[in-house]
Amino acid sequence: QVQLVESGGGLVQAGGSLRLSCVASGRTFTSYAMGWFRQAPGKEREFVTAITWSGENTWYADTVKGRFTISSDNDKNTVYLQITSLKPEDTAVYYCAARLGLITGSVVEAVKTMTTSDQIKTFGSWGQGTQVTVSS
Repeated sequence: QVQLVESGGGLVQAGGSLRLSCVASGRTFTSYAMGWFRQAPGKEREFVTAITWSGENTWYADTVKGRFTISSDNDKNTVYLQITSLKPEDTAVYYCAARLGLITGSVVEAVKTMTTSDQIKTFGSWGQGTQVTVSS
């Protein structure tokens, strides 16, 4: 199993930017797909974005398209989430997740509508999360 550690969260004003990092360790990562999810208080965990480890394919939730960018650095075993034009509704705990094996657009569409528990099963490895708070 892969271990994931997120960092980069914080308190930022609306309109600002952050870059979240997720460092992976414990296995060979070329067979994994990586994702970012977020969970606001009292809400289900929400899919944000995903990437194949090669970086060839990416997917985004409609709510973040054009503002969030996922990328990977294989040499550093790190996945990044660049967030721009932050809004108060982006406030949440952001989780990095890894899925062993194939990920496709169909899998992503299914994940978007899953419950939190099913998302956790689909992406088998998760970090502890990093808090992002956006003030208005």
